Amino acid sequence: MSNPSLLILAGDGIGAEVMTEVRKVIDWVGTNKGLTFDVSEDLVGGAAYDAHGTPLHDDTMAKAQEVDAVLLGAVGGPAYDDLDFSVKPERGLLRLRKEMDLFANLRPAQCFDALADFSSLKRDIVSGLDIMIVRELTSGSYFGEPRGIHIEDNQRVGINTQRYTEAEIDRVARSAFELARRRGNKVCSMEKANVMESGILWRDVVTELHAADYADVELSHMYADNGAMQLVRAPKQFDVILTDNLFGDILSDCAAMLTGSLGMLPSASLGAPMANGRPKALYEPVHGSAPDIAGQGKANPSACILSFAMALRYSFDQGDLATQLEAAVEKVLADGTRTGDLMQASDGTPATTTEMGDAVIAELAAF
Repeated sequence: MSNPSLLILAGDGIGAEVMTEVRKVIDWVGTNKGLTFDVSEDLVGGAAYDAHGTPLHDDTMAKAQEVDAVLLGAVGGPAYDDLDFSVKPERGLLRLRKEMDLFANLRPAQCFDALADFSSLKRDIVSGLDIMIVRELTSGSYFGEPRGIHIEDNQRVGINTQRYTEAEIDRVARSAFELARRRGNKVCSMEKANVMESGILWRDVVTELHAADYADVELSHMYADNGAMQLVRAPKQFDVILTDNLFGDILSDCAAMLTGSLGMLPSASLGAPMANGRPKALYEPVHGSAPDIAGQGKANPSACILSFAMALRYSFDQGDLATQLEAAVEKVLADGTRTGDLMQASDGTPATTTEMGDAVIAELAAF
């Protein structure tokens, strides 16, 4: 059998730095676990615009469609702020999501015990937190038509359309239910069925699917605004949260801050199975390109490393190895090796990006 394939798109800002540490982990896995990947690299975002005048070259898009998984670092930066909207770095990422049809975005919010005091909430509220937000990623108000800015009655009118089909809701709900079966077996579906017809359809489809195929999973419904409140009131009541594109964007960022640092949060965007049974997949850290610290060795590679752990679990059926990698990151934090974003002013000298990556490799070797 051929080796599983990975396309690495480091992108902009700190993307290259954190991805260097992921490459170390990939190489270690190949040498010590017998899991060798065929790795290729290409450009996305501002780096691709600088080279090709577009945030994602057609050839790169074709590669992404062919590999088993894509690992992405970060895109964007102030150097590209004045570009036309159509060629901004972020459009490269959006094109990947859309053309790969990555309809299920998985955003874990896990609070490692060593970082519980970094959350803006009290330790007892977030300690042990482990929830997953499943966000529909390719439809809804970000893609619905009609859209745009128009002139009506001599004034500008901005239009975005919230649109969902039954099939779009069904497939992302299935992802959430399947995921819940591997976790705490609970799904809370969030929408605004009280004021939005799309929310009514969302609730109906999720309820029907649950009754037909997933009655063994506990299902609850919640209005998304109440969900935001509950996330900061009692987040540990949730296991898997299922929601649409717009609400998922907001709720996942809200949940991210419960954990203490954006530098710790991975994500996965999954699509339909390919011929080999693996899903179309893109894995990326939640943090941005952080141009203010790029090239200084200050970036935290943990989220990117944990994104690779998600790839091991969801694309390559290596759940035990993914758990080991996650445990290695947690052990490094508990032992006090941390980049500056995870330290108080009195905690001493922060680890560099390279030192953080090396520490994770050392912990992996100890298993």
